Amino acid sequence: MAGLEPLYAWARAAVSRPQDALVCAIHWELVRHGYRCLGTGDQPGPDERKSELLPAGWEANKELYTLRYKSTDDARELLLKAIMVEDSMILNVMDRSSQKVADVTLAVADYIDQEHLDDFHKVYKNMEELRTRITSGIITPFGAPAEKAKKEPESKKKVDWGDNPVRLPPRQPLGTRAPTGPSPLSPFAVGGEDLDPFGGRSGGMIVDPLHSGFPRPGIDPSSGIPGRLPPGAVPPGARFDPFGPLGPGRPGPDPDHLPPPGYDDMFM
Repeated sequence: MAGLEPLYAWARAAVSRPQDALVCAIHWELVRHGYRCLGTGDQPGPDERKSELLPAGWEANKELYTLRYKSTDDARELLLKAIMVEDSMILNVMDRSSQKVADVTLAVADYIDQEHLDDFHKVYKNMEELRTRITSGIITPFGAPAEKAKKEPESKKKVDWGDNPVRLPPRQPLGTRAPTGPSPLSPFAVGGEDLDPFGGRSGGMIVDPLHSGFPRPGIDPSSGIPGRLPPGAVPPGARFDPFGPLGPGRPGPDPDHLPPPGYDDMFM
């Protein structure tokens, strides 16, 4: 009911009948759905402008309320007539451009407590039902005013997965190459390989001269290593952990420098 309370407080001096309070609620529902009031009567008057407030003299005729509305996008203009028939209010709404008509009948006592016209917090009841009736009977048949196109969010910047060694890149579609990790020469690459379960990065905590970051010729262990492995000893594509330097003068520590458990046991 946000917005209806200040409207009712503004129009309270003109509210003397239960149907006046009901018209206030109907008016505010139209405002909530993108319509603004132009004025009273069937024909436009001078210097009319769209307003969220009810126009002067809106309650002059307690048996017939005539109000004109225009959508905020100027696509529709509605002529609303609220006719009192005994204890019920018949809403007759016409779209002036298409001549389409919609009707809703409301029992005033179902939504207004005439004993509490002075108290906004007690005058209305069954508001959810009233809103549903107005929406389905008046708003939906004519269509709600078109909203302004929402600004599309800016495209997300491409994430540089090398900025954070803890974050793993997203799964790539088949046929595409996974993003390259940081250069092993970077001081921030240390430990990156240990955090990557897919083994696609460099920078592990174990020093490996074959992955030290310096340009070296590629080695295919499946083709054999002279003096160490015959051809075919390592299946193609299999993971191969070198057990020693693969050539004379190769710098760096032995990849197998880690001793076995209990190495300091004299009985081993």
